[in-house]
Amino acid sequence: MPLSFAFGTRALRSLRHRHYAIWASGAVVSNIGTWMQRTAQDWLVLTQLTAHDATAVGMTMAFQMAPQLLFLPWTGYAADRFDRRALLMLTQGLMGALSLGLGILTVSGTARLWEMYVFAFLFGSVAAFDGPARQTFVSELVGRDDLPNAVALNSVSFNAGRMLGPVAAGACIAAVGTGWAFVLNGFSFIAVLMSLLALNGRAVTPPARRGSRGLLEGFRYVWRQPDLRTIVLMLLLIGMFGLNFPLFISTMAVSVFHVGAGQYGLLSACMAVGTMMGAVLAAGREKVSMATLRTGALLFGVGCLLAAIAPGYGLFAAALGLVGLATLTFTTTTNSLMQLSAAPEMRGRVMAIRLAVALGGTPVGAPVVGWVANHFGPRWGLGLAAASGFAAALVSLRARGLKRIEKTAS
Repeated sequence: MPLSFAFGTRALRSLRHRHYAIWASGAVVSNIGTWMQRTAQDWLVLTQLTAHDATAVGMTMAFQMAPQLLFLPWTGYAADRFDRRALLMLTQGLMGALSLGLGILTVSGTARLWEMYVFAFLFGSVAAFDGPARQTFVSELVGRDDLPNAVALNSVSFNAGRMLGPVAAGACIAAVGTGWAFVLNGFSFIAVLMSLLALNGRAVTPPARRGSRGLLEGFRYVWRQPDLRTIVLMLLLIGMFGLNFPLFISTMAVSVFHVGAGQYGLLSACMAVGTMMGAVLAAGREKVSMATLRTGALLFGVGCLLAAIAPGYGLFAAALGLVGLATLTFTTTTNSLMQLSAAPEMRGRVMAIRLAVALGGTPVGAPVVGWVANHFGPRWGLGLAAASGFAAALVSLRARGLKRIEKTAS
């Protein structure tokens, strides 16, 4: 059997599960629509609702991300307590309705900035409940052995949407206007709802409900497990000081290499290519372990260090490709390891904590990274990101209880 064929077979093995294949086909359509909306939302706030006010864009993002932390005790509990397919049908339907509502408001020309804040908060609130349920639902479709592969394929789908969605949004905005990007995203949720309806309920494993002792039990559970505590700490370090890519790329492009918007966009594309490569490699990986996570953290540190010392634009772009690959390796491995090591009845709450740390750590660390970049230069900001990767790798070496998680995840 040719090596490339064998790799392709391993990389796509989760698609052998009929129910996962149905779910994935709907998700990829929705991912493209979601990235269309994210792009159109920023464009609407920046160019139509304000006079190029970047603070307003940041406020919109803050309103959309805040519910991940605000509703943390309840989002994971809901994923553990209720039927995940039913919960996903509710959340996906609500997000589709919100997108259509925002689209109608924008197309009619009556949208206001405060209304964008309200829609961003509502959308983020629904997404906060959707995230843990969606991530843990995968384990019900493929089982334990193929879970890491399914997580990686989800990342491929997500990053495909990340690459195609903004392009589609730009074409839509240019052709018919910003509001229609929201409308199209609203209709894209039909694909997910249809895939959920097509699943045979008897073939989907319901969440285990035993041991659901309270909303805050997830925090206590993670704290008592050395393996989960280690992964959360590693994710917090890199999330706070490393995953500030818009800040790094923009300041290096403008202040160090003095390039225009076109070359700035190319840097983001280079990183996206690296991310996609990381997703494909992750899909072909047969198992994950703490060593995989440690490698991802080390590669992240090396990539950020190379980007910090890159003498020219081309080498900086190449380093960003490595950073993208390492980031994807690290984040997908945290997802797989945390799901595999958590008890089934606690999996939703564990994944809710993971999402809150991953999404909430970045805005907390961004002011620190920005202060370093302003006072010492963008290269030192990237140096801080590199240090976070190396520190995360050291945490994995010093932590106890790692043999159990490696045995569990293999």
